[in-house]
Amino acid sequence: MKTAITTCQMIVRATGLLQIILGLIFWTGNLLNLVSLHMLIGLILVLALWVLAVLAGLSGVNWGLVILAIVWGLIVPVLGVTQTQLMPGGAHWVIQLLHLLVGLGAIGLSERLARMSKQNLVAAPVA
Repeated sequence: MKTAITTCQMIVRATGLLQIILGLIFWTGNLLNLVSLHMLIGLILVLALWVLAVLAGLSGVNWGLVILAIVWGLIVPVLGVTQTQLMPGGAHWVIQLLHLLVGLGAIGLSERLARMSKQNLVAAPVA
């Protein structure tokens, strides 16, 4: 299970870094033809977050945090897909910033889930 947790954690880290880079490029108005790729990478990130959440639950991590991660994983793509329709015009940067913060939150949640899962697995008595 620890290998699966570490693999998901590395997937979230790699996809998260790519998402931040692409997002900053989009923010400058460049390479907008890669938005579909950004959405696909975001989906992979969310799927890895969800797998981490399930593994965390199985390793004994608090179910409240697990459920938060699952719900957060639903919010990320919904906000991502609908963000162009929210607050169009000069104030749209607020939605873009919110999208960035929600994505960073997903990355942070995955890190916390992975850390807590690994701690629980180390602390568990070997049968």
